[in-house]
Amino acid sequence: MPTNGAAAQRRAVFTSRKNRGPANRSQIVARRIAGVFLSAAGMMWAAVTLAFLAVHAAPGDPVTAIMGESSDPALRERIERDWGLDRPLIAQYGLHLGRLLHGDLGYSYVRGEPVADILFGEQLVTSAQLAGFALLIAVVLAPLLAVLTAGRRDVFSRATATLEVIVASAPPFWTGLVLIWVFAFTLKVLPVTAGNEFQRLILPAVTLALPIAAVLAQVMREGIERALEQPFALTARSRGISATQLRLRHGLRHSLIPAATLAGWAVSGLLTGTVVIEEVFGRAGIGRETIAAVTHSDVPVVLGVALLTAAIYLTVTVLVDLAYLWIDPRLQEPTA
Repeated sequence: MPTNGAAAQRRAVFTSRKNRGPANRSQIVARRIAGVFLSAAGMMWAAVTLAFLAVHAAPGDPVTAIMGESSDPALRERIERDWGLDRPLIAQYGLHLGRLLHGDLGYSYVRGEPVADILFGEQLVTSAQLAGFALLIAVVLAPLLAVLTAGRRDVFSRATATLEVIVASAPPFWTGLVLIWVFAFTLKVLPVTAGNEFQRLILPAVTLALPIAAVLAQVMREGIERALEQPFALTARSRGISATQLRLRHGLRHSLIPAATLAGWAVSGLLTGTVVIEEVFGRAGIGRETIAAVTHSDVPVVLGVALLTAAIYLTVTVLVDLAYLWIDPRLQEPTA
């Protein structure tokens, strides 16, 4: 016969489990989502502030960039007054935040055009095509390599792992030059500047995708191999499931969480990589606009690029955090 204390403890456990119903889980998910968005807002403010301080601490005089070849003191004074550059740094920071809250990114010092028109026009479309195609290649290539080589020690698997390390370690510009030499100059199967837009997009997209796919493949392979060592894998094998089905149905799902954790890194790699790749392949885009803005001390454009990059990075981070709730339903349960 159980004691009264044991019975009370059982009733408490039963009540606790009963309370973990759909309503309780919905509250947990809602709190997690709210926390994710609050964290993203704080990180966005920090990114804007750090970008502002970094740009103003960098060498270079934006007034000189605006004046061009003129050296008229009266013109310099008028430019400083019109652009608010004669105010203290804290006042300029306040004006910058105020404009951002109203959706105003300011005007380019050099071109005199709205920064929004420069960033969100044809340049953004070109860079988005490059980054999107590269991401598609990486997302397809990484799981394929991981599934084909996980848990195997043959020549193909060892060669693939070695090649992944080389590609992940090589500078992007070097990889791009090698691909140009092999496929454009030697084999002459892909163009660098000639051909239609899709043909010109292949080499830079592959160059941008290879290091990301190499790292993701290594992480996903480790996740699949760890899953194949779990007891449920032995149970699945005893039921007659094939090795390929085991990797696809169970191993691949268990590798999604560590791979999703690297999504922010992958997006940052795409954003920073476009700057180098667009220069190597002579493509127009946000990357070349960024280099021109930094060279000419065009502060509003540099800040606009930093804001755009931070917004894209944080958007992906938020989506990944929300995807965790779908990948691992245990996160929907109370932590205690």
